Amino acid sequence: MVLPAGLSVLLLLFLQAEAGGAERSSGYCIGNACFILFRDPSTFSSARERCRALGSHLMTVRTSVANDVLSVLLGNFSGSFWIGLHRLSGCPDPSKELRGFHWVTKDTESDFTNWLPGSDSSCLAARCVSVSREQRFRWSQAPCAQQAEGFLCENSFTEPCTSLPHEPQESVRYRTPDGFKVEEILSPTLPPGSIAVRLPSESKYICSGQQWLPAPWSCEIKEGGCEHKCAVDQNNAPICYCPPQLIVDPINRVTCQAWDEDHPCAALRCQQTCLQNGTQHVCGCGHGLQLAADGRSCVDFDECADERQCPGENFKCLNSPMGYKCVCEQGYTLMADQCVDVDECVSAPCEQNCVNTPGGYFCSCFEGYIEDENKPERCRLHCGEEECPAMCDPNNQFQCFCPDGFLLEERANGFFCLDMDECDFNFCSQSCKNTYGGYVCSCAPGFTLIDRHQCVIIDDEVTDGSPTTSTQTPPTTPHPEPTRRPSRVSAGGLVGIIVGIVFLIVLAVFAAQLVLIRRGKEGAAAGGLKEEETHSLHGLSDTHGEKVV
Repeated sequence: MVLPAGLSVLLLLFLQAEAGGAERSSGYCIGNACFILFRDPSTFSSARERCRALGSHLMTVRTSVANDVLSVLLGNFSGSFWIGLHRLSGCPDPSKELRGFHWVTKDTESDFTNWLPGSDSSCLAARCVSVSREQRFRWSQAPCAQQAEGFLCENSFTEPCTSLPHEPQESVRYRTPDGFKVEEILSPTLPPGSIAVRLPSESKYICSGQQWLPAPWSCEIKEGGCEHKCAVDQNNAPICYCPPQLIVDPINRVTCQAWDEDHPCAALRCQQTCLQNGTQHVCGCGHGLQLAADGRSCVDFDECADERQCPGENFKCLNSPMGYKCVCEQGYTLMADQCVDVDECVSAPCEQNCVNTPGGYFCSCFEGYIEDENKPERCRLHCGEEECPAMCDPNNQFQCFCPDGFLLEERANGFFCLDMDECDFNFCSQSCKNTYGGYVCSCAPGFTLIDRHQCVIIDDEVTDGSPTTSTQTPPTTPHPEPTRRPSRVSAGGLVGIIVGIVFLIVLAVFAAQLVLIRRGKEGAAAGGLKEEETHSLHGLSDTHGEKVV
């Protein structure tokens, strides 16, 4: 088919390499848009999602030129294919150009229509549209849940590149950003991101900003076009490198080739790769690594040592084996291109008071409380004197609490907390000093304190000069036996013990009484049986007048 004169047409025949399971696809680019055909049975909804995954949408046929594209793409295939026209709700309206249908781009703009004659105008008519070669690419209404043979996607672009210049004896192979190979080109434009390979040299180029950039380009984009790996040199310029025993082709600078035994790289024994630097060959390392002092090994390169990395307030640099990344300092989060303070108090990390600070926060406690040494975010009752007013529930004046190490005492004017002298309980093996809410153990000279309570003797007579410990106690320093915390039984517990004992006594008496009663009944039963046997024997006489003895 010959397209209308004056149109600049780019004809692409793509071979898809496993893109969504499509059997075969072809593409067509014209102006600033490319259209791709997928031969993959799909419903309208699944076809729309497949196009979205490619950053495109189902094809819109707004002009006769777009309709000509259909004939190019579908000219050799049978069956129906979805296009991006559907009706969201309501009934068809024959008075409107698109009959109440909309493009998937959520508009109704169109300079062209191609409805199949006799299209259904009832409110029950199908809501989606497909086209086929058999119906001369007319718009046919079809149920959206029905599977078509495939679908067409449309992708618009700006800043295209013209075709790559080459010598008559050379050829150029193209690949679009979607991964489709170009086998034939009839137009001087290609979408940005397309890659061109000039044959037979295998030099690579990428379309960017309406021009072809030679490889290696930025390592962030498809490994800079390198066959193996991309890195940067001392001038931060991208370079390609190859596995051991291979070297980068000096002509195209991207492919790898082997060297023979006489090659200069053979004697270098490079750990990673060998590069040509002018007229000399040197060892090279991959991205994020640098050459060691031996000239052949590769070691981690700390990019963060350069203070110019990660500029900006509250940023920090994190080095990694293959590079570095810029992150926000702890307590800050990235917003736009700045690290802003995080208000940690919003998540209520403190039990009582929380104060936000730049990059962090701190907790504080109410009056009468102090921070817990083990958990600074929590608070505990505190009394720094011999006695303090108790902390009582405002809704229940008899529900009062004291700090650890204090006893609750009720007085006429309220409840108070009195410091308990723990030293009276012999918690320490030697000396004990009472403190408000606690106590401190100490030892005599020649002893050391272990486990906060036990004093053990220090043995200085060791071969290496380091002290050892012994459990011997000093004979001149009397102290209680190894102490344990006294057993404490509350009044309620004591009453419970007494009640339990009484219950056991009553149960034993009751069991004894049952035994005695059972024995009495067994004796009475035995006497009755004997008397009954006696009467029976006396009553048994011989019917002939003889008594049975």
